[in-house]
Amino acid sequence: MKENEKYFNRLQVALDALVIIFSYMTGWYVMISSSRRGGIGVLPREFYLMALVAIVPFFLILYYAFDLYVPNRLEGRRREGSNIIKANAVGGLAAMAVLFLIRQMDASRMLLSVFLVLNVTLTVLERNLIRMVLMRARSLGLNQRYILLVGYSRAAEEYIDRIVQNPQWGYKVLGILSDDTEAGTRYKGVEVLGPIGSLNTLLTYHTPDEIAITVGLNEYYKLERIVAMCEKSGVHTKFIPDYSNIIPTKPYTEDILGLPVINIRHVPLSNTFNATMKRIVDVAGSVFCIVLFSPVMLLTAVAIKATSKGPIIFSQERVGLHNKPFRMYKFRSMEQQTETAAGGGSFSPDNNRGICSRSARPEKQAAMVFVSGSDILRFSLSEAPLHSPNERRKKFPDAPPERLPGQNFGETAVSHCNYVNESPPRPRSKRLLFETESASRQKSCLH
Repeated sequence: MKENEKYFNRLQVALDALVIIFSYMTGWYVMISSSRRGGIGVLPREFYLMALVAIVPFFLILYYAFDLYVPNRLEGRRREGSNIIKANAVGGLAAMAVLFLIRQMDASRMLLSVFLVLNVTLTVLERNLIRMVLMRARSLGLNQRYILLVGYSRAAEEYIDRIVQNPQWGYKVLGILSDDTEAGTRYKGVEVLGPIGSLNTLLTYHTPDEIAITVGLNEYYKLERIVAMCEKSGVHTKFIPDYSNIIPTKPYTEDILGLPVINIRHVPLSNTFNATMKRIVDVAGSVFCIVLFSPVMLLTAVAIKATSKGPIIFSQERVGLHNKPFRMYKFRSMEQQTETAAGGGSFSPDNNRGICSRSARPEKQAAMVFVSGSDILRFSLSEAPLHSPNERRKKFPDAPPERLPGQNFGETAVSHCNYVNESPPRPRSKRLLFETESASRQKSCLH
C-alpha cells in the first residue's frame, strides 16, 4: 500500500505540473501571442518561457506546503479547494513581488491574473476527477488501506460504523484485539482476533497499514504498553479516544511546555482580539441597522401613538451575559392600564382589548391569536402573562371564567380575547388550552 501511495503521489505531482504548464501557456497565448503587435513594452517570448521554468517547481513546492500531497481519503473537497486557492494566491503575490524587485514593469500583469484563475479552476477539476475515480475504485474493493484496532470499546464500534457506511474511503478493518471481549466475537463483520498481548506476534506475520488504538476509558492504563509495541513495529499509529460523548466534535489541543492539554470547548470570545472585533461589529452593525430602518421605526412610533395612549417604548429588565441584568427596550404592543382601570388591581376590565384591539368583532379577535401556536409570535410574548389560563384556573378555582388573575396592568392574556366587549364566554377547546400553554412555555423560555 505504501508503494502504491508513493507512485500515486508522483503521478499527482506530474498531473499538477501539466496543469500549471497548460494554464500558463493558455494565458500567454490569449494575452500576449494572439494580440502581439510588436513595439515598445512587449517582452520577447523567451522571457515568459524562462519564467515558466521557475513557476512550475515553485508552485509544486507551494502545493506541498499546503498539504496537497498528503493522503486525503477523509479530507473534504472544500478544504482541498481552499488549499489550492491559498497556494495560488501566495504564488501570485510572490510573482508580483519578484517583478517589482527586478523592476520589470513591462511583464503582463493580466497574463498572471489569467494564469492564476485558469490554474485554480483546472486544478480543482483535476483533483475532483481523480477523487471520483479513486472513490469508485475503493467502493469496488480496490486501493484498500488495512487497519488493525487495538481495544474494543464504544469508540471502536463508532469507528467501524463510519467505515462501513463510507466504503469510498477505502478502509478495511482486519480485526480487533481486546482483553475484555472473547475471541471470535464479531461486530458488523469485524472479528475479535485475541488479546492485546498478541499484538507483537500478529505484527510479525501481518503488517497493517495503520493501527488504531480504541481502548475504553477503563483500559487507559494500558496505553503506554500499547504505544510502545506500536512504535516498535514502525506502523503508523493513531489514537481514537473513548470520550466522544463528553467532549464536542472538534476539541482543540494546546501545548504547555511539552504537556498536551485538550480543551473541551473552544470559546473564540475568550481571545481579546476576537472579543474586540465582535464588539466593533456589534456597535457598527447596530448603528447601521438603526439608520437603515429608521423610517420604518418612525412610522411604527407614529402608529403606536395614534392608536393608543401611553408611552411608545416598553422597557423591561432582562438577564444577560454572566447573569447581569439589563434594560430591554422595544416598541409597546399592548394597551397600558392603571390600577383604577384594572378594577382595583385584581382583574383586568371586560373592555380591555389588549393585543386584539385591531378588530371590533370578538370572533376575529380570537382568531388573530388562535389560528396557530406560531401566530402568537407575531405579538409580544414579553408582555404576555407568566401563566396559562389553565394554570391560573387551578390556582383560582372560584374566579369567574371571564376574569382570571394575571390579566391586569397591560399583561393581557391570549385567552382574554374571548371575553372582550362583554361577549359571553365560550367553552375553551383542547386546542385552545394547548396553544395558550404553548405560548406560556415559549414566553418562559424567552425570559
